[in-house]
Amino acid sequence: MIGKTMQDAMNDQINKELFSSYLYLSMAAYFEANTLPGFANWMHIQAEEEREHAMKFYRFILERGGKVDLKAIAAPKTNWASALEVAEEVAEHEAKVTASIHALYELAQKEKDYPAQVMLHWFIEEQVEEEDNAAQLVTDLKRIEAHETAVLMLDHRLSKRKGGEE
Repeated sequence: MIGKTMQDAMNDQINKELFSSYLYLSMAAYFEANTLPGFANWMHIQAEEEREHAMKFYRFILERGGKVDLKAIAAPKTNWASALEVAEEVAEHEAKVTASIHALYELAQKEKDYPAQVMLHWFIEEQVEEEDNAAQLVTDLKRIEAHETAVLMLDHRLSKRKGGEE
Protein backbone atom coordinates (compact mmCIF):
# COMPACT_ATOMS: atom_id res chain seq x y z
CA MET A 1 0.00 0.00 0.00
CA ILE A 2 1.34 3.41 -0.96
CA GLY A 3 1.41 6.06 1.76
CA LYS A 4 -0.61 9.26 1.33
CA THR A 5 2.48 11.51 1.27
CA MET A 6 4.10 9.47 -1.51
CA GLN A 7 0.80 9.16 -3.36
CA ASP A 8 0.31 12.94 -3.31
CA ALA A 9 3.88 13.58 -4.44
CA MET A 10 3.55 11.09 -7.29
CA ASN A 11 0.24 12.65 -8.34
CA ASP A 12 2.08 15.98 -8.51
CA GLN A 13 4.76 14.29 -10.62
CA ILE A 14 2.11 12.98 -13.02
CA ASN A 15 1.05 16.60 -13.55
CA LYS A 16 4.67 17.67 -14.12
CA GLU A 17 5.22 14.88 -16.64
CA LEU A 18 2.01 15.73 -18.49
CA PHE A 19 2.98 19.41 -18.52
CA SER A 20 6.34 18.35 -19.99
CA SER A 21 4.51 16.45 -22.71
CA TYR A 22 2.31 19.48 -23.39
CA LEU A 23 5.35 21.79 -23.49
CA TYR A 24 7.17 19.55 -25.97
CA LEU A 25 4.04 19.32 -28.09
CA SER A 26 3.92 23.12 -28.15
CA MET A 27 7.57 23.16 -29.21
CA ALA A 28 6.79 20.66 -31.97
CA ALA A 29 4.02 22.94 -33.22
CA TYR A 30 6.46 25.87 -33.20
CA PHE A 31 8.93 23.89 -35.33
CA GLU A 32 6.23 22.68 -37.70
CA ALA A 33 5.07 26.28 -38.19
CA ASN A 34 8.68 27.19 -38.99
CA THR A 35 9.05 24.32 -41.50
CA LEU A 36 11.56 22.35 -39.45
CA PRO A 37 9.95 18.91 -39.47
CA GLY A 38 13.00 17.15 -38.01
CA PHE A 39 12.98 19.35 -34.93
CA ALA A 40 9.21 18.82 -34.73
CA ASN A 41 9.77 15.05 -34.92
CA TRP A 42 12.28 15.21 -32.06
CA MET A 43 9.82 17.18 -29.95
CA HIS A 44 6.91 14.85 -30.79
CA ILE A 45 8.99 11.93 -29.54
CA GLN A 46 9.89 13.89 -26.39
CA ALA A 47 6.21 14.66 -25.84
CA GLU A 48 5.27 10.99 -26.13
CA GLU A 49 8.09 9.92 -23.78
CA GLU A 50 6.87 12.37 -21.14
CA ARG A 51 3.32 11.07 -21.45
CA GLU A 52 4.69 7.55 -20.98
CA HIS A 53 6.54 8.75 -17.88
CA ALA A 54 3.29 10.12 -16.46
CA MET A 55 1.64 6.78 -17.12
CA LYS A 56 4.40 4.93 -15.24
CA PHE A 57 3.56 6.96 -12.16
CA TYR A 58 -0.17 6.51 -12.82
CA ARG A 59 0.13 2.72 -12.99
CA PHE A 60 2.50 2.58 -10.00
CA ILE A 61 0.06 4.47 -7.79
CA LEU A 62 -2.80 2.16 -8.80
CA GLU A 63 -0.71 -1.01 -8.43
CA ARG A 64 0.09 0.05 -4.86
CA GLY A 65 -3.57 0.56 -3.97
CA GLY A 66 -3.46 4.33 -4.22
CA LYS A 67 -5.71 6.88 -5.88
CA VAL A 68 -4.71 8.83 -8.97
CA ASP A 69 -5.72 12.48 -8.67
CA LEU A 70 -5.33 14.28 -12.00
CA LYS A 71 -5.02 18.06 -11.86
CA ALA A 72 -5.27 20.79 -14.48
CA ILE A 73 -2.27 21.12 -16.79
CA ALA A 74 -0.87 24.63 -17.13
CA ALA A 75 -0.70 26.15 -20.61
CA PRO A 76 2.80 25.97 -22.07
CA LYS A 77 4.72 28.71 -23.80
CA THR A 78 3.95 28.78 -27.54
CA ASN A 79 6.57 30.98 -29.17
CA TRP A 80 10.35 31.20 -29.17
CA ALA A 81 12.90 33.39 -30.93
CA SER A 82 14.98 30.52 -32.32
CA ALA A 83 15.67 26.81 -32.30
CA LEU A 84 18.51 27.50 -29.86
CA GLU A 85 16.13 29.22 -27.45
CA VAL A 86 13.86 26.17 -27.57
CA ALA A 87 16.78 23.81 -26.95
CA GLU A 88 17.98 25.89 -24.02
CA GLU A 89 14.49 25.82 -22.54
CA VAL A 90 14.40 22.03 -22.97
CA ALA A 91 17.71 21.74 -21.10
CA GLU A 92 16.45 23.98 -18.28
CA HIS A 93 13.17 22.10 -18.10
CA GLU A 94 14.87 18.70 -17.93
CA ALA A 95 17.06 19.96 -15.07
CA LYS A 96 13.86 20.89 -13.18
CA VAL A 97 12.38 17.47 -13.85
CA THR A 98 15.57 15.84 -12.58
CA ALA A 99 15.36 17.88 -9.37
CA SER A 100 11.74 16.79 -8.95
CA ILE A 101 12.63 13.10 -9.43
CA HIS A 102 15.47 13.45 -6.91
CA ALA A 103 13.08 15.02 -4.40
CA LEU A 104 10.68 12.10 -4.91
CA TYR A 105 13.52 9.65 -4.30
CA GLU A 106 14.52 11.48 -1.11
CA LEU A 107 10.88 11.30 0.03
CA ALA A 108 10.78 7.58 -0.74
CA GLN A 109 13.87 7.12 1.41
CA LYS A 110 12.39 9.18 4.25
CA GLU A 111 9.11 7.23 4.05
CA LYS A 112 11.01 3.91 3.80
CA ASP A 113 9.00 3.21 0.64
CA TYR A 114 11.28 0.60 -0.93
CA PRO A 115 9.08 -0.18 -3.97
CA ALA A 116 9.05 3.55 -4.83
CA GLN A 117 12.82 3.71 -4.49
CA VAL A 118 13.22 0.82 -6.91
CA MET A 119 10.79 2.37 -9.42
CA LEU A 120 12.44 5.77 -9.14
CA HIS A 121 15.85 4.32 -10.05
CA TRP A 122 14.56 3.97 -13.61
CA PHE A 123 13.61 7.66 -13.65
CA ILE A 124 16.96 8.72 -12.22
CA GLU A 125 18.75 6.89 -15.04
CA GLU A 126 16.26 8.23 -17.61
CA GLN A 127 16.92 11.81 -16.53
CA VAL A 128 20.66 11.38 -17.12
CA GLU A 129 19.79 10.50 -20.73
CA GLU A 130 17.21 13.30 -21.03
CA GLU A 131 19.63 15.95 -19.80
CA ASP A 132 22.40 14.62 -22.05
CA ASN A 133 20.14 14.71 -25.13
CA ALA A 134 19.08 18.27 -24.36
CA ALA A 135 22.66 19.41 -23.71
CA GLN A 136 23.78 17.85 -27.00
CA LEU A 137 21.04 19.68 -28.89
CA VAL A 138 22.07 22.99 -27.30
CA THR A 139 25.73 22.32 -28.15
CA ASP A 140 24.92 21.43 -31.75
CA LEU A 141 22.78 24.53 -32.21
CA LYS A 142 25.41 26.82 -30.69
CA ARG A 143 27.96 25.43 -33.13
CA ILE A 144 25.75 26.11 -36.15
CA GLU A 145 23.74 29.11 -34.93
CA ALA A 146 24.64 31.43 -37.78
CA HIS A 147 24.46 28.93 -40.61
CA GLU A 148 20.94 28.20 -41.92
CA THR A 149 22.18 25.31 -44.08
CA ALA A 150 23.66 23.64 -41.02
CA VAL A 151 20.35 24.04 -39.16
CA LEU A 152 18.65 22.24 -42.04
CA MET A 153 21.26 19.45 -41.87
CA LEU A 154 20.62 19.05 -38.13
CA ASP A 155 16.89 19.11 -38.82
CA HIS A 156 17.38 16.21 -41.24
CA ARG A 157 19.36 14.25 -38.62
CA LEU A 158 16.67 14.85 -35.99
CA SER A 159 14.01 13.59 -38.37
CA LYS A 160 15.67 10.16 -38.26
CA ARG A 161 15.01 9.71 -34.52
CA LYS A 162 12.59 6.92 -33.77
CA GLY A 163 10.44 6.61 -30.68
CA GLY A 164 10.71 3.79 -28.15
CA GLU A 165 14.43 3.11 -28.58
CA GLU A 166 15.34 3.26 -24.89
